[in-house]
Amino acid sequence: SVLIETNIGDLVVDLYADKSPMICRNFLKLCKMKYYHKCAFYRIEKNYLAYAGDPANTGNDGETIDHLLDSTASKYLQDEIQADSHLHNVKGLVATANPGPNLNNSVFYITLTSANLSYLNGNHTIFGKVEEGLEVLDKINKVYCDKQWKPYQAVYIKHTQIIDDPFPDPPGLIIPLASPKIDGLKEHFNFLLEEEIKKKNR
Repeated sequence: SVLIETNIGDLVVDLYADKSPMICRNFLKLCKMKYYHKCAFYRIEKNYLAYAGDPANTGNDGETIDHLLDSTASKYLQDEIQADSHLHNVKGLVATANPGPNLNNSVFYITLTSANLSYLNGNHTIFGKVEEGLEVLDKINKVYCDKQWKPYQAVYIKHTQIIDDPFPDPPGLIIPLASPKIDGLKEHFNFLLEEEIKKKNR
């Protein structure tokens, strides 16, 4: 399990390490090396999904821990989908935001609704669930976004803390002593908001 501290509140995510071991291992080790600390929720679809996990904040990048440590390793992980248990029907589910089969990396989404999103079943590996901080998801769900679901308010990961990690660390993993500083995100999003307000006032 992992504690994810955002600038609007904390989330505690319980991981399904027994059902999705490789994807959970990847997520835990990326959290441990502070990979996610510069990641914003770059796409927030109201009453649907909130996306994060890409340091470029576009959804087009992303990494695996093995590729970060060894450039000859794959940038993607295989799907770990179990049809009987990986159902999108609860708010707070954490899943891989893979663009196709077996293209999983650091990018993930969190469900913002308890509606039955059955069309996502079988396409994305659900590897965890938010057990504490559902009120933070409600705050994220209320963030104002443009027509492409890009938020105008900066919502980003400040810190990740490992609560439980059943997997041994891979060789070469360097764990920073402190979280890296996050500069520019607030200014960037505030600029976008100001530009949108100017357009509406014209």
